[in-house]
Amino acid sequence: MTDAFQKLFRQMLDQGQEMARALNPALETFSLNGFDRMMPTLSKDMMEAWFGRTFNRDGLDAKTRLLVTLGALTVLGAQAEPQMRLTIRHAVEAGASQREIAEVIYQMSIFAGLPAMTKALEIAQGVFSEEDRA
Repeated sequence: MTDAFQKLFRQMLDQGQEMARALNPALETFSLNGFDRMMPTLSKDMMEAWFGRTFNRDGLDAKTRLLVTLGALTVLGAQAEPQMRLTIRHAVEAGASQREIAEVIYQMSIFAGLPAMTKALEIAQGVFSEEDRA
């Protein structure tokens, strides 16, 4: 990253924090950690309606759509952890195997790098462990 880009990025973050303070001071320290536990999974019918038939009735089924979403979240990295946990749960509910989920994450290492892939695999393993205990 160039110094000019870093400066611009820092200004953007500072402006975002200032907006959060102005609109709602509580937003400045808001954290999504634990948010995924509020809605652990949706029913298979709801996922198929929302993710399978609604966006593109003749296109991707819910499982494939959720696996693609997981790929995108993997590329986003650790900042998307709550969304990733929820998407993994939904993908399992839609019929994705643990192996399919892992393969999607492995594939994203090409685009996101090894640290993002490793973090995503850790998150997936955590979700799988929760599923096994339940």
